[in-house]
Amino acid sequence: MSDFWLRLHQRAIGALFAASFLCTQGIAAADGSLSARGVAAPPIAMVKPHAVDSANGSRVDNYYWLRDDSRKNPDVLAYLNAENAYADAMLAHIAPLKARIYDEIIGRIKQDDSSVPYRDNGWWYYSRFETGQEYPVYARREQSLAAPEQVLLDVPKLAVGKEFYHVASREVAPDNRLLAYTEDTTGRRQHTLRFKSLVDGRLLADRIDNVEPELAWTADSRAVFYIEKDPVTLLGLEVRRHDLGTDPKSDPVVYEQDDPSFYTYVYKTSDRRYIVIYAESTVASEMRIADAASAGQPFQLFLPRERDHEYRADHLDGRWIIRTNWNARNFRLMEAKDGNESDRAKWQELLPHRDDAFVGDFAVFKHFVAVGERSGGLGKIRIRPWSGGKDSFIAADDPTYTFSLGANHEVDTDLVRYTYESLATPPSTFDFNARTGERTLLKREAVLGKFDPAEYATEFLWATARDGTKVPVSLVYRRGVKRDGTAPLLQYAYGSYGSSTDPWFQLEALSLLDRGFVFAIAHVRGGQELGRGWYEDGKLLNKQNTFSDFVDVTRFLVKERYADPKRVFANGVSAGGLLMGAIANQAPRDYRGIIAEVPFVDAVTTMLDTSIPLTTNEFDEWGNPAQKAYYDCILAYSPYDNVSRQDYPAMLVTASLRDSQVQYYEPAKWVARLRALKTDSRPLLLRTSMAAGHGGKSGRYQQYADIAEIHAFILDQAGIRD
Repeated sequence: MSDFWLRLHQRAIGALFAASFLCTQGIAAADGSLSARGVAAPPIAMVKPHAVDSANGSRVDNYYWLRDDSRKNPDVLAYLNAENAYADAMLAHIAPLKARIYDEIIGRIKQDDSSVPYRDNGWWYYSRFETGQEYPVYARREQSLAAPEQVLLDVPKLAVGKEFYHVASREVAPDNRLLAYTEDTTGRRQHTLRFKSLVDGRLLADRIDNVEPELAWTADSRAVFYIEKDPVTLLGLEVRRHDLGTDPKSDPVVYEQDDPSFYTYVYKTSDRRYIVIYAESTVASEMRIADAASAGQPFQLFLPRERDHEYRADHLDGRWIIRTNWNARNFRLMEAKDGNESDRAKWQELLPHRDDAFVGDFAVFKHFVAVGERSGGLGKIRIRPWSGGKDSFIAADDPTYTFSLGANHEVDTDLVRYTYESLATPPSTFDFNARTGERTLLKREAVLGKFDPAEYATEFLWATARDGTKVPVSLVYRRGVKRDGTAPLLQYAYGSYGSSTDPWFQLEALSLLDRGFVFAIAHVRGGQELGRGWYEDGKLLNKQNTFSDFVDVTRFLVKERYADPKRVFANGVSAGGLLMGAIANQAPRDYRGIIAEVPFVDAVTTMLDTSIPLTTNEFDEWGNPAQKAYYDCILAYSPYDNVSRQDYPAMLVTASLRDSQVQYYEPAKWVARLRALKTDSRPLLLRTSMAAGHGGKSGRYQQYADIAEIHAFILDQAGIRD
């Protein structure tokens, strides 16, 4: 064991025994008996009945007291720390395996690495890591990559002394002389807007707290539009304009969002001509635009919001290119000449709607448009010339894969920057020449050691759900793993918000694959892999389909002998953690272990409370429980409410104290109730990060310590300990 891990676990075990004698107002210590491993019994949360009332019924929540919005209550912190100490002690026996996996992951990373430069407004921009550093350096070079480097932000220096640090956005002014950037120092996504001179390197006095990361410069480089957050709900509701050198307290409000079910963004069009204020909910969107050269004028409405109409537009050469679902369930592309954008009758179709293809994102260029679309469960990039020539598609090299449009900041070019990866292919950056059809590999992410993509096999399968629906599945495993029902399986899914889970390369997963695991992604309903209907069939009153799809994929893989039925593991994050909680209640015998990371598991209580960040934005995803049909539906699957007296799989649950997306008390309460009701003796562990947000820790390597622990837990439960 490395000295680092040894010291960590010595501290953890010491803390555990202190916790085992803890008895405060909020925590009743266990009886102090020791398990077979000499570990104290887990801390038991005090039962404090609290009525959660609603128009549709009242429920008693015994662990509501674990909610502390100040995150300073000593009883709550003591409980979370006791759970952490218990987890440390329960996992002490796998510390050598955890250290080995961590070393394996870090050993695959090229430490002195840099991104592929992209050109923007006469400069080449890139980021680079120096050996051993947790954070990148952002830099640029003028005109040529051979020019001297100018450092924009030295993030390792900015992060010194901070437990959490994240640069969320960076926008260089049109005159190339100023940088606006946002930083988060708590993980709560309450960013601070800062400004830096790129002429002399000094930090300007202008500072604006509690903002969203999105921002846009005016064409004269003298002002920035930004979004101020509500301090309670953390919603970005007011768009303000800040003129450099003035007091931010006097920044005028140029737009105020009056519907808390909408998110608000601000950005520039690809041709840099317009500043856009964009508002979207789950089922509607709306744009306002202003000329960046005269942005002191009021923003004009592009097209009024209308329920069930989603649109987004970009501008180039005197016309707007519009992605819209107007009379097009799977979206289509249309265009409108300047001045006609507010008259939908004058929009002209560019790319028609198809029942079998979903139109996603797009990037406009002078001679063509690049369209990210999806058909057959997989993504594609279509190139459509403005001249009316034949469309082309960029080729894929694997049975299951991921395409993403990349950093395309210049429009007068034949080159489309995109990234490609698969479950066995590391992220690869390409330029595709839309005129010649030639693709050029610029960089493939280095994987150090003995990694060879040819040693891994990927498959794209279709599993039949209980209602007859075909569910796509992406698989990867090391060649030589036998399909005889003896391999352990880790299955992942998300299945919410129409977010498609494309098969991406996971550097850390190699430690599982090289030990004989099969890794599967279940593309369950609730995503958008098979179009808008796939999403709608997994939301609101249809949410149960997401859960049953996941279980049915598991049973399919077991039946087809890809997996050992006694060694199946499930993993989900955030809304995917809701999925984990549901299957734990509904199909516990199908899984040996479940990993639920920052899981959204207290669905009814959260959706009833509009003071909780983001709740009001979620009504069109989950339903508003003020309405009885949705209350009953959510209550029927809510993981916290449906914990029962039964055996559960081994479980490792994670939380983040500063999480603004899923509040830490949801997983904490869930674990407390599971402890009180479950009838088995399998491990149930809660790991709370006390200095991180929804995305976990901020450093490049810090995250891998958490991943190594999760993988060591899975391997241990699978009986693999080397």
